Amino acid sequence: MNIDWAAFTPLSALLGGALIGAAAALLMLFNGRIAGISGLVGRLLTPQAGNGEALLFVLGLLLAPWIYLAVAGEISVQVEAGPLALIVGGLLVGFGSRLGSGCTSGHGVCGLSRLSPRSLVATLSFMGAGFVTVFVLRHLLGV
Repeated sequence: MNIDWAAFTPLSALLGGALIGAAAALLMLFNGRIAGISGLVGRLLTPQAGNGEALLFVLGLLLAPWIYLAVAGEISVQVEAGPLALIVGGLLVGFGSRLGSGCTSGHGVCGLSRLSPRSLVATLSFMGAGFVTVFVLRHLLGV
């Protein structure tokens, strides 16, 4: 994977980060809930009263790329992995988020902003595992 520095867009990255932070802060402020995506999706898989905000939050996540596409135009995305690798990777992320009692958004965005030691350990574990995985796959196995 190469970074195309000519296409680097810090303003859109800053805006995206600000929107994620605002959404997480508003969900906590008005509903007292953490904006952890795995937890929100998990709540949708077990229907119960009071899942309205989870449904709206996840719906917003699904609609946001389409809204961006309509406003900003098409973007170029290149995925250098086959369908099997994507499926296995997705399953491993799901397993890891259950094992870690939360996902990168819950621990990394919400937990770190609340200065949670548990979230710091979880985020360092997520990032470390990602670094090791990329190193092994790209540099040792040449995948």
